[in-house]
Amino acid sequence: MSLEKAQVIAMVGSKKTTVDVLFNPSEYALESSNQYSWQSMPGLSQPIAQFVTGEATTLSMELFFDTYEQNTDVRSYTLQIAGMLDIDKDLHAPPLCIFKWGSLSFQGVLEKVSQRYTMFNREGKPVRATLNVTFKAVQSMQEQLKHIPRQSADRTKQRTVKQGDQLWQIAAEEYEDPALWRAIAKANDLADPRQLEPGTLLKIPRLYG
Repeated sequence: MSLEKAQVIAMVGSKKTTVDVLFNPSEYALESSNQYSWQSMPGLSQPIAQFVTGEATTLSMELFFDTYEQNTDVRSYTLQIAGMLDIDKDLHAPPLCIFKWGSLSFQGVLEKVSQRYTMFNREGKPVRATLNVTFKAVQSMQEQLKHIPRQSADRTKQRTVKQGDQLWQIAAEEYEDPALWRAIAKANDLADPRQLEPGTLLKIPRLYG
């Protein structure tokens, strides 16, 4: 039983343009990453990592096209895929794409394409080509928020300062982010956030809502 053919689908509203891949890729690569900022804190031997945002996942692969036996121009396939980089007149942006192959369904935009033509017929028309393509995932804000568990301090709390407490440590324990110490400093009108007197009662304000 042969594998089903991979497809690249360009979507403009309810309209779909499907390009069949002549030969399934031998492999593909998914790459994900996160972005952090690094906060230097007095008295520590290394900076504190603060999560900033996740980076969009990319899907990259090599696609092979060969129309030698049919003696037809291979660009009838390759230019359809490369054309997904073009700005659509209705969207004012390149179209959303879906790469489908077996259990893989990757939704995003075509970020870059490299075209290499390696065989030509007697008329000089290309009949063999290799495309290196990279797609980048796209999700709306609503789609992303559905998958992100969010919590914050939902009411103002109080906390007694202990010997050796630092404001960034308190922020890390209360908000899971040491960089949010300024919210506590502001709520308590602290002139010098580095000087915390043991026994002081601090207000821990809610962050949202």
